[in-house]
Amino acid sequence: MVEKKIRESLPKATAKRLPQYYRFFKKLVDEGVSRTNSQSMSQKIGVDAATIRRDFSLFGELGRRGYGYNTKELRDFFGDLLGQDRETHLALIGVGNLGRALINYHFQDRNKMRITQAYDIAENKLVGTETSSGIPIHDISDLEKNIKKAKITTAIISVKQENAQEVADKLVEAGIKGILNFAPIHLKVPDDVHVQSIDLTKELQTLLFFMSE
Repeated sequence: MVEKKIRESLPKATAKRLPQYYRFFKKLVDEGVSRTNSQSMSQKIGVDAATIRRDFSLFGELGRRGYGYNTKELRDFFGDLLGQDRETHLALIGVGNLGRALINYHFQDRNKMRITQAYDIAENKLVGTETSSGIPIHDISDLEKNIKKAKITTAIISVKQENAQEVADKLVEAGIKGILNFAPIHLKVPDDVHVQSIDLTKELQTLLFFMSE
């Protein structure tokens, strides 16, 4: 297990590449490949070899000169780092088009993350029903009670921009420590709450910028 101080000091750019490294080594193990090197990794995942070696050096000696990287050892290392063996229950707030897409995105097919609770406002006719996969859709007024009872610590926000901060405040009160935010707004949360924001419009605009002549 990586020490907490190393985890906390890890550059964000490196942290964002960890799932990519895990998927790469898992694929090689599934294909029966026992070892690889940074040059081969670079060609297949699009990260330059020097960056890979620099990332790996932050965790100590992960490979051996002249041998490379043991794929099973590195799959297990990054899997442990990312908590692949820990079952994580998620609460989803906002069962609109994006929310329903997230519910139908089978996280459990890829790891042990599962949306087990969903919330929306009472006016949404889906409140009080269940999804096709059996996930109950609750009134947001029951959020704090239900989340505390289920001991859920991670949530996804997929509500309108003007409602996102209020939802984040409710989640913090409920004891949530990690938020995946799809609303295009910077959320203000306590220092011990981690927020990962995904702004689809911004990502598309960035793509179009680089495509423009």
